[in-house]
Amino acid sequence: MSAAPALPTLPPSASAGDALLTGDVLAHLDTQLASARNLLAVVLDQGKAIRARDVHEVVLQAGRLQAELQRRRQIEIDRTHLLERAGARLRIAPGAVTLEALTALMDPHAAATARTHSAELRGMLSEIQREHIVNRALMTQELAFLDHLLRLVDLDGSGAYGKQAARPSSQASTSVGARRVLDMQA
Repeated sequence: MSAAPALPTLPPSASAGDALLTGDVLAHLDTQLASARNLLAVVLDQGKAIRARDVHEVVLQAGRLQAELQRRRQIEIDRTHLLERAGARLRIAPGAVTLEALTALMDPHAAATARTHSAELRGMLSEIQREHIVNRALMTQELAFLDHLLRLVDLDGSGAYGKQAARPSSQASTSVGARRVLDMQA
């Protein structure tokens, strides 16, 4: 295993720029946390709605989820700009900027705050991912059950046990992909 690359020595005259970058990084972490809290609330509410089989609420939460994911796109654009600024300041590629490299530009209190917020954000994103996976599994079960019920019902009203009801239609197998609307990454 190779050691992490040494951080470049920074000139002492750059503290005003570092303070501005530090403030922007901490503000960005706060924005990320607020968005993650919103996302977690939506995913948890969506799980409750799925369990309650409240179709209208599931759809409402899917809309809220989509809106928050749109907001997160802008947050990611802002993050990219911050990494570019930090990379230029550290004289490294933006993709090589790490939290540890950023904290080298910060005073000890700000660095500790950044580490704490980053750890909280990682934990929250893991929880969101777990809950989203559970919601997807629940939705898959509910949709499979609905498919089963629809196959049992004969559309012309003649009975549920005819030859057509016993065989899954080719439409049912192709419609599964169309239902992956809620298959979004957080």
